Amino acid sequence: MRICVLSDIHGNLPALDAVLEALKPYDAVWQLGDVVGYGPQPDEVVARLVDVHAVGVRGNHDSAALGVLDTDSFNDDARSAVEWTRDRMQAGTRTWLAALPERFIDPPFTLVHGSPRDPTWEYVFTASIARANLQSFDTPYCMVGHTHLPIVFRQRGSRVDGVQPRDGSVFDLDGERLVVNPGSVGQPRDGDPRASAMILDTDKRRLEWRRVEYPIEAVQKLMTDLELPVRLIARLRFGL
Repeated sequence: MRICVLSDIHGNLPALDAVLEALKPYDAVWQLGDVVGYGPQPDEVVARLVDVHAVGVRGNHDSAALGVLDTDSFNDDARSAVEWTRDRMQAGTRTWLAALPERFIDPPFTLVHGSPRDPTWEYVFTASIARANLQSFDTPYCMVGHTHLPIVFRQRGSRVDGVQPRDGSVFDLDGERLVVNPGSVGQPRDGDPRASAMILDTDKRRLEWRRVEYPIEAVQKLMTDLELPVRLIARLRFGL
């Protein structure tokens, strides 16, 4: 079985469509939260995920757009974009987002947005944070998003090491515990503006990271026309 694993789409429909096309064939789609926020097409992104029968979890921007999470800790641009999203989302989009859990388990995988010990807020940036989370999930493998950075943390004995995968990088699922992040579809922040995603092949027991080009200028124009924050528009070009 091939599963397309996505995270942090952030209302960026052209990036989502490019990834879904480039990663074919797949049998299922998993998403790790922050479906909306930042980007200009929240309803269209959710509709596309419904079309491909995606399952997964809710992120902090999703919860904030639903009005169930306070935005006091958001920066000004994030707050502005999530309030814009909240005001424009259709009822069906709200219903779909509200039904997403904070944690989704499909053995041997646990899916969360932030971290297994704090699915909403914690960023798994470092090996020490990944190590501290190992007791917070029972499956061999945990998938996270939130940081917008593709990364793998692997436990080997008492050590946890981090590796940043590149386009085409493959990691075997050999029983050693992993915390993995597919990177961001809609707003990468590792210096590569291409959409980032991952394929899980359960038959071959491996993960593969992919980078996909999409029409960034078209998204930027739409965001400009809708008067979304200038900094959010500019950073798409640089992947930062």
